[in-house]
Amino acid sequence: MAKNELLAKIGSWAFIGGIILAGLVGIYQATTIEGQNLIEADYGFFGTEMGGWVAWILAILGVIVGILAAIGRGTITTKETPGFLMAGIALVVMAGVFLAWNQIITPWIGSLLSGVSMSLAIFVAPTVGILAVRAIYNMGKD
Repeated sequence: MAKNELLAKIGSWAFIGGIILAGLVGIYQATTIEGQNLIEADYGFFGTEMGGWVAWILAILGVIVGILAAIGRGTITTKETPGFLMAGIALVVMAGVFLAWNQIITPWIGSLLSGVSMSLAIFVAPTVGILAVRAIYNMGKD
């Protein structure tokens, strides 16, 4: 197997694994924050020691996806970068907005939206940051 194929497979598996893990953790997070004030509840599952480790795993997977995409070996191509950046920024903003929905929309749907969007934001934010730096570099080098 060629090095490029191996890096592409690593990027694909990191992306798929990150999305699946973020979704599952988000659903679990929804059960731990249901009806609680998140500031007083220390962010539900992410406020626990295990939740901290899961957040680190999601962030590291996001960094792997971002680095592989930045060097042109990942699942996000140069052509797809602007759309991914826009969607990623929307997702990170959405996580902040949905945090308040936990109290407003009950039962369970506010917590589900908050938990899943928070988990996805933890996964996507490092990728968005790395690709944004690459985009700025590409614009400035000409």
